[in-house]
Amino acid sequence: MIGGFAALLAAGHIWMIALVAALQILTYKEVIAVAYDKSRQRKLPYGKVLTWYMLASTVYLLYGESVIYFFREVLLVDALLLPFATHHRFISYVLYIIGFVMFVSSLEKGHYQYQFTQFAFTHVTLLLVVVQAQFVINNIVSGMFWFFLPASLVIINDIFAYLSGITFGRTPLIKISPKKTVEGFVGAWISTVIFGMLLSYFLIKWHYMICPISDFSENAFSNLTCDPNPVFLKQSFSVPRFLVPIVNQTTYEIEPIHYHVIVMATFASLMAPFGGFFASGLKRTFNIKDFGDTIPGHGGITDRMDCQFLMGFFSYMYYTSFIAVHPVTIDSVLNNATSSLSKDELLQLVSSMHKYLYNQGYTSSDASLCLGI
Repeated sequence: MIGGFAALLAAGHIWMIALVAALQILTYKEVIAVAYDKSRQRKLPYGKVLTWYMLASTVYLLYGESVIYFFREVLLVDALLLPFATHHRFISYVLYIIGFVMFVSSLEKGHYQYQFTQFAFTHVTLLLVVVQAQFVINNIVSGMFWFFLPASLVIINDIFAYLSGITFGRTPLIKISPKKTVEGFVGAWISTVIFGMLLSYFLIKWHYMICPISDFSENAFSNLTCDPNPVFLKQSFSVPRFLVPIVNQTTYEIEPIHYHVIVMATFASLMAPFGGFFASGLKRTFNIKDFGDTIPGHGGITDRMDCQFLMGFFSYMYYTSFIAVHPVTIDSVLNNATSSLSKDELLQLVSSMHKYLYNQGYTSSDASLCLGI
């Protein structure tokens, strides 16, 4: 499994996106199956069709949003794709309404409670699994670092929670998971911060990890280069006054990303595990040991991904709030200026731009003849 993951990681962003999409669907399948009653479903219209239809409509909404955001330069200038880009949310809404009508029309007397429970359970699963997984995909597009590091932090924390627990564990942490201890929880936090900073130290030296996606054909051997986000570049910071006599200097240089890693490692240690506690509570509710048997010795996909989606969602929110930069580009300006203009308005805009360039001496008056205006 580790070898396969490493191979996909090196193969390129598109393969990692495909992996996350597959895990997303498999996790949804396992969680939905927890509350599924085969004997009842055989008596009801549509069976599992409605459950998978709701997944498909949600995936269309989420993947469409991502495609439009990252490839708007192509979509908003293509006459065939433009309607799907400008009306994407409305189309998604119509698809959902069709599913809603299907559900209401399928209601059968004597099964109302089960059907409404399934309907609510489906929506909760879509929110906690499918929606959160979509933000993991956005992290990949923003740069492999924002996917690989958060996922690694969860794994590191899981390993050291076990090691610290069996070594120092004495005090129970939470009733829903009686084997978890306070000592293991704290020990994992400290270890995750340390190993997370060490891991980031090596990752930021590799442009393939820190560069946002620009071409889906790129891979680990493509010599990918870019202008790094400022957090990956060394900056000067002031040494606290009380430490100046000890270190004998007033400033020091470090990449700001390491401070951000401390925050992310803290979330991976103190908050993300509650995704696992939530999954444990769900399994106890339905009296099952694992969500499946897809991974021998580990259970189902959900048993391994219960903390990852929560961590991925946090990483996306943290990245977009405190780290992402949004430089103004010619493409973004043109998209904002032209996406809602009519043909005549576009021609008028081109004419006005030509007049401006001509008055500034950047072009000749004959240019307008080539444009047919």
